[in-house]
Amino acid sequence: MAKDVGLTAKGCECSSPVRLSKDRAVLRKISDERSQMTRVLIIEDQPHLLRSLLQAIQEAGLEAIGTDSLNQASELCRHGFDLVVLDLMLPDGNGLDWLRQLRASGQNPLVLVLTARDTVEDRIAGLDSGADDYLVKPFALNELLARIRALLRRDQTSAGMILTVADVRLDLLNRTVYRGSVRIELPQKQFELLVCLMRQPGQILSRQQIAETVWNNPAATWTNVIEVQINQLRRRLHVEGLPAVLYTVRGRGYQIGGPQ
Repeated sequence: MAKDVGLTAKGCECSSPVRLSKDRAVLRKISDERSQMTRVLIIEDQPHLLRSLLQAIQEAGLEAIGTDSLNQASELCRHGFDLVVLDLMLPDGNGLDWLRQLRASGQNPLVLVLTARDTVEDRIAGLDSGADDYLVKPFALNELLARIRALLRRDQTSAGMILTVADVRLDLLNRTVYRGSVRIELPQKQFELLVCLMRQPGQILSRQQIAETVWNNPAATWTNVIEVQINQLRRRLHVEGLPAVLYTVRGRGYQIGGPQ
């Protein structure tokens, strides 16, 4: 266990080791409940602060990787992270601009902004740009860990609102659909049809199942309405350079994502 040391005015002020040990134990429990190790990316250009954050988060049982470069962070994010701790003033760019680009690309890790910018306007700008939380330097390390715990708990609660199959990501709460970084606009019935398919990835759904789930009417199987909506949905999900994701299984029904 590393020592808890006080950092400069732009860093953090650490609390007692006893309290921190308890905080880290809770973080380990949350990570375990997520069924796989939570991955955290820290983007911070102060070497001593970056080292301290990496150590504290790793000791909490989370996987943490650090960088002082937004360009490198963009490359790292392609491998998927659950949470990003983001400084705003970095040598190779503005953290808020980077965050807006991250959100525009369809990537949705939790983002905790960590910065010396402390005005109300700065906080509003950070949250409006896509941050999930905002912590001003100097900060207490146990507060940082508490905020990470809160974000991960909230993410656990909302996890059921996000459906992902292959490179298709559907947000039930915001009613958005992405294929990779491309946003797909869907009319209401096709959105409901996609939800039906994505709730059972790799499974072949019969026309009867789809009619009852999406149309609440078994009689829908006697018309071509399902075939028409499936074909239109398939066309909308088509993105140049990406493989097919919605399949027709002759004589049986339809599936998304291929067999599991």
